[in-house]
Amino acid sequence: MPGEATVILEFRTYRLKPGTSDEFLRVMTGESIPLLERAGLRVVDFGRSLVAEDGHEEAYLIRAFGSLEEHERQEREFYGSEAWLTGPREAIVSRIESYHTIVIETSEEAVKALERR
Repeated sequence: MPGEATVILEFRTYRLKPGTSDEFLRVMTGESIPLLERAGLRVVDFGRSLVAEDGHEEAYLIRAFGSLEEHERQEREFYGSEAWLTGPREAIVSRIESYHTIVIETSEEAVKALERR
């Protein structure tokens, strides 16, 4: 991929508290995702895992960034913002048992192939 621009792709998985996945996804869809997008974060995809690992309800969020520096800056600004802190934060965080994040470098083509829209 010489000369091809790279994209930083973040995969975040959430292990949810029992019985909370429907409400978690409702808040993600109706509040959190629109808020992320208004703040300029690129949401590639999100949703419920097709498999409940060890019987746990799980969900995911995939976001794309132009660089690692942009990733760090946008995360810091968004999660420190008044809109997040007084908005859907509690409704999201209260339903998460744990989460894990993986960040990789890939191509714009790969990101476009993953985009839900």
